[in-house]
Amino acid sequence: MRIHIATDHAGLDFSTRLQAHLRAAGHEVVDHGPIEYDAIDDYPAFCIRAAQAVVADQRAGVEALGVVFGGSGNGEQIAANKVGGIRAALVWNLSTAELAREHNDANVISIGARQHSYEEVTSFIDRFIETPFSGDERHVRRIGQIADFERDGSLLPDPRA
Repeated sequence: MRIHIATDHAGLDFSTRLQAHLRAAGHEVVDHGPIEYDAIDDYPAFCIRAAQAVVADQRAGVEALGVVFGGSGNGEQIAANKVGGIRAALVWNLSTAELAREHNDANVISIGARQHSYEEVTSFIDRFIETPFSGDERHVRRIGQIADFERDGSLLPDPRA
């Protein structure tokens, strides 16, 4: 599988170590930056480029996922979710990593590098990668509703109206 990675300065060490871990597991890793430590770097472009690459690969039939890191993972998730076709999930334990894939077919995982040990981070990412989307009708339906809104702003009728 191709894994696209992006971070900010807070996640640079994890990103570097994780790339070696993922390559050892047989994955192709694409690093979208940064390439060196800069305490005042701006993560949005790195994360958006990684998310764009995930979408491009998936549309081309390439099996791909993304991993974005930051101090908390919140801003990185928000940035990735601005890309059409991305479902980025903030993950903080094994259960959220698994459910992000199983129920939401998330294609990007966001993690707070300052919130977890390297061992925890690798376990979350490994679980995320190995967990397939369930394909259950209710999950497909809900993902479709999100995609419809993303595409043209359509929502189901408001039952309160």
